[in-house]
Amino acid sequence: MKSMFRRKPGLSAIAVAAALAATGALAQKTELLVYTALETDQLKAYTESFQKTNPNIDLKFVRDSTGVITAKILAEKANPQADVILGVSASSLEIFKAEGMLAPYAPAGFDKLTATFSDTSRPPSWVGMDVYAAVVCYNTVEGQKKGIPKPESWADLAKPVYKGQVTMPNPASSGTGYLSVSGWLQVMGEAGGWKYMDQLHENVAQYTHSGSKPCRQSGAGEFVVGISFDFRGNDVKQKGAPVDLVFPKEGLGWDVESSGIVKATKKMDAAKKLMDWVATKEANMAYAKNFALVAHPEVKPSLPHIPADLDKKIIKNNFAFAASNREKILAEWQKRYGAKSEK
Repeated sequence: MKSMFRRKPGLSAIAVAAALAATGALAQKTELLVYTALETDQLKAYTESFQKTNPNIDLKFVRDSTGVITAKILAEKANPQADVILGVSASSLEIFKAEGMLAPYAPAGFDKLTATFSDTSRPPSWVGMDVYAAVVCYNTVEGQKKGIPKPESWADLAKPVYKGQVTMPNPASSGTGYLSVSGWLQVMGEAGGWKYMDQLHENVAQYTHSGSKPCRQSGAGEFVVGISFDFRGNDVKQKGAPVDLVFPKEGLGWDVESSGIVKATKKMDAAKKLMDWVATKEANMAYAKNFALVAHPEVKPSLPHIPADLDKKIIKNNFAFAASNREKILAEWQKRYGAKSEK
């Protein structure tokens, strides 16, 4: 006769049940593959901020310079791999939008952001995070030693005194490089812009792969002048390098670090949660530790070596021009100047 009482589960049964529960919890975690051009020293802080409210979403990053990431995304158009594009130049996001690769989505709180820093379509295909702008890093010690004056304008850098002492990013691999080239063409006109770059080329020692490297080179005294961007300039100076940051008087080329959902993603809900975070005030406060202009108007960054009126020093940027002419501009640039590019 069977016992009237049920046996209590043994320790092994409890352990199995606990293991199954743990496996179930792990199975509920979603991994998003995120393509990004953000600096590695930003990704950790941004991930920690996002996962405070989204602990069940893991972010797996594929990171490179803007030009490389842009080329990779376009090469994968027929079979997209990424779920989300995070912190890539708006001029590149405009290309992906034109190619039909992005899923339009207005994140929660989008209406509170500065409209001019995001896609103008509603719902937007991409959302701006922060502005990054060109800057010239000038090594005061090496400049004085070599008798090379501090530049005040883009025109100054074309003078013979700077020969062999300037580095700048290759616009094909670097978003900073491209915003500089696009900015010169917009401000000086096509003929004037190429004429200026021909003159500047005579003084350039090397075109680097990344937008950060020229300022680091200047800070280390390898070259007197590095054309870079404001985040890295502020960072290098703050760490004690003998550099002055120059914001040329003709105006600064600039772009917006932006994000969007890849239309082909199979993880749309999780992708939308990442975009919701991008638009939050908390996220913008994280961006503000690195950049002087962010998308949320209530967040007022204060970086010690970046002027408070940076918004008045940037040019009136035409993102449509930068996106639609990118391939043509890069082909012409490579033909003229590619021989001095870093491998």
